[in-house]
Amino acid sequence: MAGGKASVKPVKPVKQPAAAGAGASARAPSLLLWLGLALLVIVLDQFSKTLILGWFQYGEGREITSFFNLVRAHNTGAAFSFLANAGGWQRWFFTALGVVASAFIVWMLKKHPAQKLFCFAISMILGGAVGNVIDRLLHGYVVDMLDFHLGGRHFPAFNLADSAITLGAICLIVDELRRVRSNP
Repeated sequence: MAGGKASVKPVKPVKQPAAAGAGASARAPSLLLWLGLALLVIVLDQFSKTLILGWFQYGEGREITSFFNLVRAHNTGAAFSFLANAGGWQRWFFTALGVVASAFIVWMLKKHPAQKLFCFAISMILGGAVGNVIDRLLHGYVVDMLDFHLGGRHFPAFNLADSAITLGAICLIVDELRRVRSNP
């Protein structure tokens, strides 16, 4: 000590190591949130299909606007009735495909919890896929009810599960475009 004054060095705070499992995933929404979102899609999809099955006979419909009808249609195939007349094997093929895709999506949700748009997108796809798998198991076909048309031309009827899958696919594309642009 020179001149009775003590020289004190500033102390830097020591950073504690993060606890196991902390970090980016601690700020990420939990797996339960994403599975809950998928479950919401499934419930809304199945509820809408139950209403349509109760209100309409196969092939019936009701005009809602000049460009939109509610209908009851059965799709034994995939998108746009692809393989609808394939003889029945497609029911089990698309069911198995939906189950495998669902397992893969849950794995992806666990692997990338911090990627919010990505997880939202695949949660929508998961909910839609499971909604349509339920139909295939219960009925042997998917119930479609949303019929948009213009000038006498009808877009193939679809349902809420299909809408969720489409929204998820669009969000996946947007997510990938954002990722590519942020990593030049």
